Formats: sequence, structure tokens, C-alpha cells
Amino acid sequence: MLGTLQPVQIEDVLKHGLVGRIGCSTNDKTYVVPISYAYDGQFIYCHTHEGQKTSIMRKNPNICFEVEEMKDMANWKSVILQGEFVELKEKGERNLAMDTLLRRYLPMISSVTTHLGDHWPFHSDDATEIDGITFKIKINEKYGRFESGDSTSNIFG
Repeated sequence: MLGTLQPVQIEDVLKHGLVGRIGCSTNDKTYVVPISYAYDGQFIYCHTHEGQKTSIMRKNPNICFEVEEMKDMANWKSVILQGEFVELKEKGERNLAMDTLLRRYLPMISSVTTHLGDHWPFHSDDATEIDGITFKIKINEKYGRFESGDSTSNIFG
């Protein structure tokens, strides 16, 4: 059965996801890249380093963000956001974003790109000591779909 996720289900996918995909474009080229993130119920927060995605998002801040939860090929949920890239340079906003990222759940085994500093999982109370670019996605629109291979199930429930 295919269906549309309800708002509470969309929030659940966003809150429990670990990796999403950013779609950004400029000069008639589209770039899609995975990124770890944290969601606080209002914004998607991300930390990265200089590269192609930051260059593109600075030129065109209108982006798409996707995250999914997949049990198997017949049982999945997918959420898509349309939003705006907002680079966080002001200390207070950056600290809030970094705090949100540092408090998120991460599996014990994780990749270096999810680590927010050289001494991860330990970190300084001063987020300015963590290098890189911090940004949020201001969400303009969100919607979700699901497929459930078992018509009696409650979407993985």
C-alpha cells in the first residue's frame, strides 16, 4: 500500500533520521549529496566544510532536503523538504546549532564526517573551537510518502 505521511509521521522521520540528502543547483547543474543532520522541530541543522555544496548553496539558497526510513524495499517512509540554506555566522546562532548537533543520537560506530571536532565524542563547551561551516535549513514546505508491504501493519508499527 502506498500512502501519504501525516504531519506527526513526517516529524517522527525527521527527528529520528541520521542522514539526509541535500539537493542544490546552480548554472543548470543539480548536485545531490548526503549529510548528517539534527532536527529541532523547526530547522534542519548541519555542519560541513568548504566544498561544492556550500559554494552552490551560497549562490542559490533554495534547496531540497530528503530523508528516509527504510525497513526493506516494500516498507519505507520518505520525507522531502523545500527550504532555504542559511549560513550561521553569528556566535549565538552557531552555538545553538552546534549544541543541537552535539545532542543528537549517533550510533557507536560512525563516520568521521559526523564527528564535530578532533576529539569527538568529547567536545569543548565553546563551539567556536569546532572548525567548519554550520548552517540551517529554513523549512518552507514538507511532505512525505510511504509504502507498506503489509496492509495490516501500522507503517512499521
